[in-house]
Parts: sequence; C-alpha cells; structure tokens
Amino acid sequence: MNTGVFMNKVAIRIEDKYDQERRIPLVPEDIGYLVKKNNIPIIIQSSKKRVFSDEEFLHEGAEVSEDISDADVVLGVKEMAPGSFSKDKVYMYFSHVIKGQSYNMPMLRDLMRSGATLIDYECIVSDEGRRLVYFGKHAGYAGAINTLWALGQRLKRLGNRTPFENIRQAVTYSSLNEAKTAVAEAGLQIKENGTGLSERPIILGVTGFGNVSKGVLEILEELPLEMIDPLELLTLDKNKLDSDKVYLVHIRVAHYLIHKEEKPFSYDHYFAHPKEYRTRFEDFLPLIDVLFNGIYWDHRYPRLVTQSWLRKRAVEGVQVPLVIGDITCDPLGSIECTLSETSIDDPVYMYDPVTGAWESGFEGNGVAVMAVDILPSEIPREASAFFSGLLREWLPSLAQADFQVAFEQLKLPDELKRAVIVHRGKLTPKYAYLKESL
Repeated sequence: MNTGVFMNKVAIRIEDKYDQERRIPLVPEDIGYLVKKNNIPIIIQSSKKRVFSDEEFLHEGAEVSEDISDADVVLGVKEMAPGSFSKDKVYMYFSHVIKGQSYNMPMLRDLMRSGATLIDYECIVSDEGRRLVYFGKHAGYAGAINTLWALGQRLKRLGNRTPFENIRQAVTYSSLNEAKTAVAEAGLQIKENGTGLSERPIILGVTGFGNVSKGVLEILEELPLEMIDPLELLTLDKNKLDSDKVYLVHIRVAHYLIHKEEKPFSYDHYFAHPKEYRTRFEDFLPLIDVLFNGIYWDHRYPRLVTQSWLRKRAVEGVQVPLVIGDITCDPLGSIECTLSETSIDDPVYMYDPVTGAWESGFEGNGVAVMAVDILPSEIPREASAFFSGLLREWLPSLAQADFQVAFEQLKLPDELKRAVIVHRGKLTPKYAYLKESL
C-alpha cells in the first residue's frame, strides 16, 4: 500500500550499552503491521544477541543491515554513547537525563552539539502525567522473581532450607510463565509445609503504586500471603504472628510521609512541595524481612532506607532486612545502600552497614541488595512485546513528522511533542532547566 505521504525512514539500532541487553523497542509482528499497513520503511541493525532473530524481521518485511546511516529516525532502548549522533537525525530511547543525571550529561552535550533531536520514551505521558510507553511492569516481574531468589539464597547461607531456595534468577527461565510457575510451586510448598523457618514468620514489604509495584504484586500473588495493614506494622508484635506463614505489607507514600506542620497529606501537594514533608518510613522497617522497592525517586524526595539507620541497627545487634530488591535502582537514592547498579550476571551483593563495605554474592554480614539496572532484559521477549504494543501507535506520527521545521511548527501529538527534550541541537522550553546540569 502506497499512501503517497512522506515517510521518515525508521531504524532500530543494536543495544551496545550492556552485553546482556536483548530487548528491542518494536517486535517483528508490530513491525510487519507498520510496514504493511502504514507503509513505513523500517530497517533493523543486525544483531546476534537480540532475543528476536534477523530472519524474523525479514519475514515481516523489514530491511536488515549492519548500516543504518540512511535512517531519519533511530529507535533504541538504552542510552547511546557520545559520538553516536548525526546532524538532523532523530533519536528515541530512554536517555535518563531529565533528573540532570551527571553521568549522562556528556551524552546530552554531544547530542546537542551534533544538531540532533532527542525524544525520550519516559516523557511520553498523558495530560494527567501518566506514562504511556514503559517497561515498568516487567521490571516489577523480574525484580520480584530475583528478590525471592535472593531471599532463598541468603537464607540458605544462613543455614535455613526454605521453598524460596527452589526459585531461580529470572533470566534462567525460558519464559515469564515458567518463572511464575516456579514461584507458585514454592507457594504450594509453603502452604503445605510452612516456610521452613520455625522460629519466625517472613514479612514482605512493597513500596510504590505504579507499574513496577503492580508487576511485583502480580508475582507475589503466587504465594500464600496474609495481608498486614501498614499502620498495624508500627505496633505489631512479630512473635504473635504464625511462624510458618508469609505476610505482605504494601506501604504507600501516604503511610510514611507526614506534613511538618501536621496538615492532612495530599499527593499533589507533596509532589509539588516535597520539602514540607518528613518521612517515617524507617519506623516500618524493623519487622520487614524483604523489601521490594518500586517508587519513583529524585533528589527532592526523602530516602526510604539510609545508611545511618542500617548502621545504627546493626551496631545495636537488631535485625535489618535480609534482602532489599531495589527494582527502581537509583544508586545512593531512595535506598542509600544501593551503592551501584548491578548486572544480570552479578546481580546481588552483601552490604555491611557497620563498615559500609560490600561484596558480590550472598556471604557475609548485613543485607543482600539486588539492584539490576536492566531487569526487563531478564524476560526480554515478553517485555519487548508489551513495550512494542504501546509504542506502535506513535510510529505513524513519528514517521510522518517534518523534524526540520522549528519546534513550534513541529506537528506531533501533544503526548509525543512533550517528550522532545532536544530539537535540532537545542533544549526545548519544557527541558530548559537542564542547562544548569550541562
């Protein structure tokens, strides 16, 4: 079908930031739809590590080549390195610059110097601010599976054999369904025989209320859980709980943020004026064995877990969490003992609160921290298909837009135009604040 309408040539680049990054922003089935129904020319940069083969893209009518230099719009998943950009081209990926992240400012400066345009998936939002293109739920899936695996491995090192020991790291499963089945089997063992920890129950804590936490909770539903109200946790006697059961507490920001002048809590007011609030999150922590962290965080917001609190508890000989799954993975951010992101092949380290030292694996004192930065890559086929289904609807507008005009004349849907961070080498008005970080 030839519509006669001008079309930008769209390329999908290889992912070169991480060796184990196997995702793609558009899957073969959706590319076939865009090529055949919308007449969009699409070229795939050949890759042997991608979860989908080159042949699958060729079958759907896409071009496959090592060279994508003739493309007008280049799609990726993760950040591109300085030196990757060309004048007048459009690049779309998760840039991780909107918080002024220092480690990505060289990339942003280089992209601007080149005269290119940058669109960030993270910034494609509805009028109400809801993200429209995301991997978050699949980060929650993989993060929950990995954190339960880490719990089993840590308990094993402490001399406790539990059903969690039979859960593996997410990347080792052939599919998300296979991983869910493994969690469900562990849940069945717990239901029939208990946790294996006769002296204590296990309390799981989940933070956040977005896509990440939804993914976490969906995985945890495979376990036989009893819910605890977050406010009950503040006065709960753990000794009165059934030592053979697993309990779940879902802690939202309204539970742990208090206005400094004791005014009623308001989400909108907090997000607009975070400095007017204090946190009591660490009051919830003493009874939590495993924390699944799924919140959005930047430097304006208070931390959930601080190094000083962990150190104080450890020096006093009082329990700290066995495992923290920092799924949102902001190094030295909301979870201050997340010293660095971890990789798929080295996903967990032990953080010693007393010394501040850390070491890969499950041996040693302190808390096990799982902070894999590219969690959806552990379930790449399902994650890519979900993301592609959300992104596909924006491709016709992207392919038909004339990016050579001034930003004010750029014809894109509002949701997509709000995601343009740089246009032809200059920060757009919404993101002018990034000049300070540059």
